[in-house]
Amino acid sequence: MAVAVAVAAFAFLGSDALSDRAEQDRKCCWKRGATPGWVSGTMGLRIPAGASDRRAGYKAGSRYDVGVLAFTLPSREADAYLSRLVPEGEEMVANLHPERKGYEPMAPFGHLGLPEPETLVKGARRISLCPDGLTSPEGKRLRYCVDLFAHEFTPGSTRVYVRSTIEPGVTPPAPEGRSE
Repeated sequence: MAVAVAVAAFAFLGSDALSDRAEQDRKCCWKRGATPGWVSGTMGLRIPAGASDRRAGYKAGSRYDVGVLAFTLPSREADAYLSRLVPEGEEMVANLHPERKGYEPMAPFGHLGLPEPETLVKGARRISLCPDGLTSPEGKRLRYCVDLFAHEFTPGSTRVYVRSTIEPGVTPPAPEGRSE
C-alpha cells in the first residue's frame, strides 16, 4: 500500500513539474524587436499594403524558433491575397476538428492578444505550405514552411494568421532606442 501511495505521489508531482515546465516554455523566450515587417521578411511572406492590425512575435527555442504573424484585410482582399499564395488546385479547408478552448500551442497567438486559430470554427480556414516546389506568385517567396489560417471574424473582415518554424539563432533587431 505504501508503495502504491508513493508511486501515485511521484506521478502527481511529476505531472505538476511537467505542467509547470510546459507553462514556462510557453511564456519563455519571446524576443523583442520582432516587428510584423521583420517576421514577414524572415518567413518570406509579403504583408499586403492594405493590411491593418499587424501583429508579430518571435520565440526562440532550443531546437527551433517560431514566428507568429497576424494581420487583417477586407475579406475580398484577403481572398485575393490567399489565392496568390495557395497553389492552384489546392484549397484552404474549414477547421472541422477545432482544438478545445484553452488550447495553447508552444508559440501561441495569445501572446499577440488573439484567439488561437486552431480553436476557431465559424469562418475559419487553414492550410500548411512549404516552399519546396511552391510556384504560386506569393508562394515563391516563402523561406520556411507555414501554417496559414484565415478567419472572417466579422462580415467583411478577415484576419490572416501565420505560424512558422524557423532555423534557430535568427535574431530580431533590437527595438528602436534599445540595444540588447
